[in-house]
Amino acid sequence: MQKIPKMGDNIPNGESVSAATTRVFFKRWLIVFLFSSYSLSNAYQWIQYGIISNIFMKFYQVDAFAVDWLSMVYMLTYIPFIFPVTWLLDQKGLRVTALLANALNCAGTWIKVVSAEPGLFWVTMLGQLASSLAQVFILGMPSRLASVWFGADEVSTACSVGVFGNQMGIAIGFLIPPILVPNVDDMDELARHIKVMFYISAGVATVIFILVVIVFQEKPEVPPTQAQAQARCITPEQYSYMGSIWRLLRNKPFMLLVLSYGLNVGCFYAVSTLLNRMIIEHYPGEEVNAGRIGLTIVIAGMVGSLICGIWLDKTKTYKQTTLAVYVLSLIGMLVYAFTLNLGYMWVVFVTAGVLGFFMTGYLPLGFEFAVELTYPESEGTSSGLLNCSAQIFGIIFTISQGKIIDRWGTLAGNIFLCIFLLIGTVMTGFIKSDLRRQKANLQADGQISPAGSETSVQEFEGTSCSSPWQRQS
Repeated sequence: MQKIPKMGDNIPNGESVSAATTRVFFKRWLIVFLFSSYSLSNAYQWIQYGIISNIFMKFYQVDAFAVDWLSMVYMLTYIPFIFPVTWLLDQKGLRVTALLANALNCAGTWIKVVSAEPGLFWVTMLGQLASSLAQVFILGMPSRLASVWFGADEVSTACSVGVFGNQMGIAIGFLIPPILVPNVDDMDELARHIKVMFYISAGVATVIFILVVIVFQEKPEVPPTQAQAQARCITPEQYSYMGSIWRLLRNKPFMLLVLSYGLNVGCFYAVSTLLNRMIIEHYPGEEVNAGRIGLTIVIAGMVGSLICGIWLDKTKTYKQTTLAVYVLSLIGMLVYAFTLNLGYMWVVFVTAGVLGFFMTGYLPLGFEFAVELTYPESEGTSSGLLNCSAQIFGIIFTISQGKIIDRWGTLAGNIFLCIFLLIGTVMTGFIKSDLRRQKANLQADGQISPAGSETSVQEFEGTSCSSPWQRQS
């Protein structure tokens, strides 16, 4: 095997290999926590209507399906805008994407402040539409941010921290609205409570926007990994966005992951959106406890996410961990479905927590497994396709489960989701585990030979700046 060039060495084409020098900076934690903060603000807005849907139905004089669309607009908006947004992420980078996300998120919160009057449902939908556009810029960033800023043994943990913020926002969205907006009959008093809730979210979003403008940085001065060092050498002439999309669509293991990820996360979206309706059907008047159950789901999921991220960094067992968590998500959904109507609220809390631990904990696993399967393609593009699948299935499952619940009850609706989780589990079992990013880092460090590697990064040993797509077919 050839000697790997060191810093300062010369290579035949005269280029320096100094880009192969790697280093991690403390600021990486500030960047990922700032990202988590604005992801939190945006995710909170997704669920703030759904968890008190009965109250907003009364306030705006609309039906349940209309209030469900305040959540589903997040899913619908994502589908047509994901491709232009991932192109923008590839072309302009993390900072521009973060600024646009926060500008839209902040605008959405202030539009909602104006909408806190009966009869202004269309205004609150407009604000939610702006917030949903911000989400398109946010959801694909965790794996890209982790790869750009973090070392090879930290990327899965960093991705989990990025997803953690989104989950924390959902948790707060479950907890705070039922407390801030009690179910009162006086419309003037109800409008005051809703306006207070909207003002708080607008103030938080504004402060975070200012911090992003001041603090958020595109990338560290020195790349954190060999794989990232090589990625920096790619010139615009060597990269084609449409070519990248085409390669991803032809990547069979990745496409299986796209479908299975969409089924799992789509089920989570449906359960979250319809949670208030399911709880109120069996436990009337328990809006606050419905929010607490949602909080339990997400808090347990955050713990699951962090544990899975740390586990991946230690073991690199991407497929095995993803499959195990998927199976346990299915089991958790079955237990939740058959115990929801027992009449014991504490049982619902326990089963919902177990469901959340695995179903929400699956999110960073899908992101990181996708990056491994698709390296050296853009992390934002692969994450975007995963999320696009999740939004499509989320809309389908939310509408379908809602109709099933209205006609046959919550048990039938939850069994409907279990069937698709079973299909997703089988799909996950058929995914071929080709960890391309791991091979790139090991090869560049001289720990493995390029012979037999299925990735194109073997060119790295000849020069620090060869195109990682040169050997892609």
